[in-house]
Amino acid sequence: MLTITQALHDQIVAHARKDHPDEACGVVAGPAGSGRPERFVPMLNAAMSPTFYEFDSGDLLRLYRDMDDRDEEPVVVYHSHTATEAYPSRTDISYANEPGAHYVLVSTADTDGLGDFQFRSFRIVDGEVSEEEVRIVEAY
Repeated sequence: MLTITQALHDQIVAHARKDHPDEACGVVAGPAGSGRPERFVPMLNAAMSPTFYEFDSGDLLRLYRDMDDRDEEPVVVYHSHTATEAYPSRTDISYANEPGAHYVLVSTADTDGLGDFQFRSFRIVDGEVSEEEVRIVEAY
């Protein structure tokens, strides 16, 4: 289960809406070994595409150095889908290289009639996708 604060949830959704119609992407870092998402790190979609996201390699290197300096790890890796449901694509699955991370997808398309976005979390390990419950809290 992903437990995330309302503030972080809202920041991820706002980023997805702001970058629409392109996919948004980023990371929520947390203390190493804690599994607790704390620091919102929006990233630039270097692909600048409505159907694909790609972290800029220089930005990603700086992020990992910064997380290492702070004794953090990527707890959440997020991106948006602009025209499809919030479910990992084959490409998303092939690029998922953080087995301990929660992969959050936000859809900025109303694909289920429940509103203008979906916020879902998945674990992706060795190409296997499993959806997990999302619990939104005011604070940890």
